Amino acid sequence: MVDFSLDDKIAVITGASRGIGEAIAGALAEHGARCILVSRKTEGLEQVAGKICEKGGKAETMACHAGYLEQISALFAGVEEKYGKLDILVNNAATNPHFGELITAEESHWDKIMDVNLKGPFFMIQKAVPLMEAAGGGSILNVSSINGVQPALMQGIYSISKAGMISMTKAYAKELASRKIRVNALLPGFTETKFSEALLSNEELRSYILQQVPMSRPAQPEEMAGAALYLVSEAASYTTGSCVTCDGGILA
Repeated sequence: MVDFSLDDKIAVITGASRGIGEAIAGALAEHGARCILVSRKTEGLEQVAGKICEKGGKAETMACHAGYLEQISALFAGVEEKYGKLDILVNNAATNPHFGELITAEESHWDKIMDVNLKGPFFMIQKAVPLMEAAGGGSILNVSSINGVQPALMQGIYSISKAGMISMTKAYAKELASRKIRVNALLPGFTETKFSEALLSNEELRSYILQQVPMSRPAQPEEMAGAALYLVSEAASYTTGSCVTCDGGILA
């Protein structure tokens, strides 16, 4: 039988206060995982944790800025102290403070995007490895973007960071396979979230983007959850270094 069960699994999900992160956390909890919801501040996370617990799931919150290494270290030290292991890591936290041409970008834009979108996930994985080895293995999911394959106009640095995440996924997958740790990436397309609100609220931009989508509509965050569940579960036990695209056909 295909095994999607996550019973007794400990899962850390970053950027879990809304959007794709919230949807993935809900799906993992529904299938038995104890979800540790992570974001810069816990206020937004409490509501998500409450929803999960109301449905009979298990969730708790921890604050961590994905761009600060000392906070990343503290996060995983807390997980180790409380549970002694980690089974699943979902690197979903991301930012994009610059919407414009690359030649207009400032150093602060580059630094913030790379810190949160690439450096943070890189060191999250580093810290996760010993805890996953203590569990006998584990699964890591990096939420990248189709922009990492096909850079989006006016989102150059963000696209570069997501391309780096795809390469990082493959590099870690090769290195960690012998440790029984799988590393895969999810590549969402145009998804209706607060993160994409600036694009959605501009009718001209929205229309232009949807013209590129064969399914002629944006995705809902929940439409990313099934692929995420597959990749972190034993259903994907022989899958590592893969990029699963959920984009309505844009890259077809």
